[in-house]
Amino acid sequence: MMSISEELNSLILQRKSIEGDVDYENNQVIQDEIQLMIKDINATVSFLENDCTEEQFIWLSEVFDEIAERSKSGEFIAAIRRAAKRFPQAVATYNINYFIDSAADYIN
Repeated sequence: MMSISEELNSLILQRKSIEGDVDYENNQVIQDEIQLMIKDINATVSFLENDCTEEQFIWLSEVFDEIAERSKSGEFIAAIRRAAKRFPQAVATYNINYFIDSAADYIN
């Protein structure tokens, strides 16, 4: 069985090949990414805290809203906030705090 990290890396490779505007609702790669993250939110939190790379974090940020909306997990929000502290350059470059704050709105 592949780890979250391995599965996510495979999905990121597929995601990188998608050009232009992405239809999040109907794109299978995006939906698979969201499904991977919400199927076991405790495992996702552990992944974010222990295994998540900067690149994985950047790509995941585009689906933080969807993960938060479907999981309704305050612990997920706390975990992405903690992960953001490990990757300050990525957070600044990609405006990731905006995505985190937006995702938090789905929990409150």
